[in-house]
Amino acid sequence: MQKWHFSRILIAAALISGCATPQHPSLTEAHRNYNNALMNPQVTEMAALELEEANKFLNRADLALKKGKDAKVDHLAYMANQQVAIAQETAKAKVAESKVANANAERDRVLLEARTAEADEARRQLEELKAKKTERGLVITLSDILFRTNMAQLETGGMRTVQKLADFLKQYPQRTVLIEGHTDSTGSHNYNQELSDRRAYAVQRALINNGVSSDRITSRGYGETFPVASNDTFEGRQLNRRVEVILSEDGGSVIPR
Repeated sequence: MQKWHFSRILIAAALISGCATPQHPSLTEAHRNYNNALMNPQVTEMAALELEEANKFLNRADLALKKGKDAKVDHLAYMANQQVAIAQETAKAKVAESKVANANAERDRVLLEARTAEADEARRQLEELKAKKTERGLVITLSDILFRTNMAQLETGGMRTVQKLADFLKQYPQRTVLIEGHTDSTGSHNYNQELSDRRAYAVQRALINNGVSSDRITSRGYGETFPVASNDTFEGRQLNRRVEVILSEDGGSVIPR
């Protein structure tokens, strides 16, 4: 508001001074250059102080002309022209700076929108995979029904889940993966250990086959060692027969048991 008010004052002053055009070539040129600068809103808005200095030199030059001091008129007219040129260059520089600032702001806005969209998509994918946040990382559980009975072969539903998981991991290459196989307590210890090993490895191979780098994945079986429910009921045993896929944070590693 102050800049706009000051610019109007400058223009008014120029119109008043223009009513009595000085009869001196260099001063006439200086007034013309000053008036042209006043017609440029970028100059009046962004270089008002510089224009004020030019106006002061012009006023002094007009006064010197009235006193017949031609040498002083030439010098002051020259100084006025220089100040007008400085005002114009200042305005150009500020316009350029403004464009850069606007471009940077737009770039930051686009990047923020992209990061927000990426984060939203990541949350959606993790929700679809039913991932749970734990102290060890994000845990995705593949239930027993995603494997063939007493086998390490993934059913069609299990393969779809692994494909979704692979798609997520390929978007976040800094995350590492630990795959843990678990069973219920039915059967011998050796059998359960072997089955849990093979099921964990089956998920590892499926991820690799779907484009996830092998050096990001570790797998191992725990047999019946870490139940999440009682093995005394059918429902409990079914919950214990599972493969847990633990995802690290970016650039980190999964905390082992």
